[in-house]
Amino acid sequence: MSCVVGACEDCAVTDVGWDVALVGRGEEVARLDEALARGRAGDPCAVLLAGDAGVGKTRLLAEAAARAAGAGTTVLTGHCVDLGDVGLPYLPLVEVLRGLDADARYAEVLAAHPAVERLLRAGGGAAEYAGALPDAGVRLRLLEDVAALLGDLAERAPVLLVVEDLHWADQSTRDLLRFLLSRLLPQRPGGAAYQRLTVLVSYRSDDLHRRHPLRPLLAELVRLPSVGRLDLRPMDDEDVASLVRGLAADPLPEDTVRAIVERAEGNAFYAQELRAATDATAGGVPSGLAEVLLTRIEQLSGTAQRVIRTAAVAGRRVEHGLLRDAVDLPDDELDTALREAVGRHLLVAAEGDTYAFRHALIREAAYADLLPGERVRIHGVFARLLGDPGRRVGSSAERAVHHRAGHDLPGALSASVEAADHAARVGAPAEEMRWLEAALEVWDAVPNARELADTDDVSLMLRASAAAVGAGEAHRAVAFARTALDRLGANADIDLAVTVRYTLASSLMSVDDLQAAFEYSRQALAMIPAEPLSRTWLWAAVTFVQAAYYSRDDETARRVGRQVLAAAEELGTDDARADAIISLTGLEWDSRQSPEGRERLSQARELARRAGNTTIELRALFNLAMGSFESGLLQESLRWLDDGLDLARRTTRSSSPHPLDMRYLRAQLLYTLGRWDDALAAVPSAVPSSAFGHVASAALYVPLGRGEPGVVERARALFEARPFNWMGTLVGGLVLTDEAVWRGDSRAAADWARRVLGELAEERNPYPDVGIRLSALALSAIGDTAADLRAAGDAEGAQQAVTAAREFIELARTTAGWPGRRYPRSGSEGRAWLLRAEAEWSRVSGDADVALWEKTVEAYDYGNVFEAARSELRLAQALVAAGRRDEAADLARRVRETADRLGSVPLRDAVDATVRRARLGDPDSAPAGEVMLTAREQEVLQLLAKGRTNRQIGEELFISAKTASVHVSNIMAKVGASRRTEAVALARRSGLIPDW
Repeated sequence: MSCVVGACEDCAVTDVGWDVALVGRGEEVARLDEALARGRAGDPCAVLLAGDAGVGKTRLLAEAAARAAGAGTTVLTGHCVDLGDVGLPYLPLVEVLRGLDADARYAEVLAAHPAVERLLRAGGGAAEYAGALPDAGVRLRLLEDVAALLGDLAERAPVLLVVEDLHWADQSTRDLLRFLLSRLLPQRPGGAAYQRLTVLVSYRSDDLHRRHPLRPLLAELVRLPSVGRLDLRPMDDEDVASLVRGLAADPLPEDTVRAIVERAEGNAFYAQELRAATDATAGGVPSGLAEVLLTRIEQLSGTAQRVIRTAAVAGRRVEHGLLRDAVDLPDDELDTALREAVGRHLLVAAEGDTYAFRHALIREAAYADLLPGERVRIHGVFARLLGDPGRRVGSSAERAVHHRAGHDLPGALSASVEAADHAARVGAPAEEMRWLEAALEVWDAVPNARELADTDDVSLMLRASAAAVGAGEAHRAVAFARTALDRLGANADIDLAVTVRYTLASSLMSVDDLQAAFEYSRQALAMIPAEPLSRTWLWAAVTFVQAAYYSRDDETARRVGRQVLAAAEELGTDDARADAIISLTGLEWDSRQSPEGRERLSQARELARRAGNTTIELRALFNLAMGSFESGLLQESLRWLDDGLDLARRTTRSSSPHPLDMRYLRAQLLYTLGRWDDALAAVPSAVPSSAFGHVASAALYVPLGRGEPGVVERARALFEARPFNWMGTLVGGLVLTDEAVWRGDSRAAADWARRVLGELAEERNPYPDVGIRLSALALSAIGDTAADLRAAGDAEGAQQAVTAAREFIELARTTAGWPGRRYPRSGSEGRAWLLRAEAEWSRVSGDADVALWEKTVEAYDYGNVFEAARSELRLAQALVAAGRRDEAADLARRVRETADRLGSVPLRDAVDATVRRARLGDPDSAPAGEVMLTAREQEVLQLLAKGRTNRQIGEELFISAKTASVHVSNIMAKVGASRRTEAVALARRSGLIPDW
């Protein structure tokens, strides 16, 4: 039985509501569960739940109440309400009593306690009733009557008493709680039954200023042995993100989720409000939340409010001396105001003689409440103070903000460029890009902008483009470079015009716009003569070689690449020479898959390192890792990746293109090696732009392999993401194709394989190597379908499956032998998938080739754990068909061990089905009621599944057609079929026929 009283509508701020799924809070729930268990066992206890407003106290108490009610506990809930300094005496108790009075089951219990009954009947006149109890003895009888009432209730069932918002409690309620909690003693034989009691009390820690009347009571209660305290901290970012996603009827963009998480700072109520006003996440505070926060500020004195609003203009944190000069108050008045703001938990004293807002949204609300003119004036004051050469506090970034908000655009331009310079010095490309963009935004409004910035706007845009590349913002880099090209005047310096074009071409390559990249790099190279030799020509040529290489214009890339090598040696430009070597390795020196090619790449890496060009050194390391991976040298590839990622971290370039590609490749390697949990941990939670969306999904194969939900949605979003991302389309398409294979949907698998190849094929490369893998997957699904059709006696349908499969085996063979392939010699992975395609084709044709499957398993032995296991399962099936059952059983056990180690539910189910259907386990351990066939009947059934007639069965088994007919009739009787095709289908479902 339970009596749960709902939340009070009079509360100014409520925690997260009951209708929201509980997210995170596992430790806190366990703590409350422990308290409830103690209470049920007769060891009474109380927990004081403390936390800021909106952090989730009510939701946590609701969860505890629901669990308690589900266990048969009577749940009593009362709320304290903010009614000023006086309040209504015993308000939460009256709420509890009304809940009991509304349930006829408790009428007798209430009637047995006259003091409590009189308080209940007083109703809204509880204050008058309390005033009629001046005598301490009468008051004590009321408290004892409440305790006795709880005791009577506890005789029926354990009791949970919940008191919310104790910070608003009146003195009488505080006295009542003191009385009850001081008497929580372990139950003794014959003792008071009310000791089967758990009390949960919540209060806002941020409302307890120094003179709050609850403070002395809390200090007293926590010393009691039966009372514990639980501080509810802000939620983790991941939990807030889960909460926000759970609140949305439709999926929210991840950047919106991240913005809400960042602003909510772990507060569930704030997150809900921000989600409810999603449009406000770009700036400003939702009106309902702003009113709540402003109410807290308006409780301060006028001077304290002035200090708070001035501090809000400074930002989240402000130095004491700076704030003092900005508000221009005497020290004693400032100290009093600050003490008041700190006591009300709006500001906190922080390190370095500073003050910080307790929550960013408090600062936002205070800032938004300023009048426009007031805001501009205070920003101007801060800009002036921070620009004082004698003041050490502050930075160019802070000055830029205040200058701009104070409408001082020349000051904003100068400070923004200074801030960008500082960001560049400390290796922060994202911040450098942001401040350069801020400078460019005001450029046209500042008459002497070129003089103030000591550069021109086009050069500033090129610099912003380079910073965007370093920050991983590939599309932003393109946008900056395009704008620079648009801003070039007709009489622009030739070197600058060339630089703009090859910079744009370089950025376009990173977003897979290869045709445009080739055109702009061609323009750049055509604009400047090769003689006399210059560094501008050299870097234009370097970019052109890359663009020609990626556009598969190999002859042009070779020709210009050789020119670059000669020019770089003449100029002594080692990094340009290194870049040319990397591009030419796949064209002239037997590719990065060969030892000779990787030796060239190592030479390029050393040249780039010696020149101090980290970008090109990272390109060399990435190609070394890729070459090792493609050659099946997975551990060597991991070492190159570790070197590259370490270099990226040391040079603050982790978000630039090649390190992001390394993150992707590393996750792929770990997945391939069977280190699936490590692969998941290697994937970044977020990437800087859509151009690298595939990096965040690099381990999507893991949840696919484990059969986890949500994989299809994630893969489809990746596949359909725009702007087009070649690698994202590849990853999403492979996952969608393989998911259809696991479902046994051959039509969907074939359709996805075609669709993916249609997206990835290019005019110069109509047969991307991934076509071999996609073909093998499609053939696998079609092979399953063909086996099903043959088992059902549908020879025509099986032949149609063979016809459909022919498209994919021909595609795999054509791709492997296409003369236009960049690397004619397939790597270990490519060879394995080609053998897999041939082996799957043998299954489609109805003749599982044991030798071919053995070669396929061996081909995956370079380290691909999961695909090797899938191929071993196919080999086991082929061995069964060949009558080599003991070998098949050993293989099946090995595959099962791999599936268990990886946590692959689909693979485990598939191997279990194989063992069951082929009866690879102990023949004496068949379950009761399972159909048992003789050895001869098994042979007849296999031929029956292949569509053989009685005469054909007799000829193959050297028995008469009549004897074959008798065996067929026996099989039909045992499986309960009336027709041959039905017998095959039922036998297959019973596991009597292998599914290959």
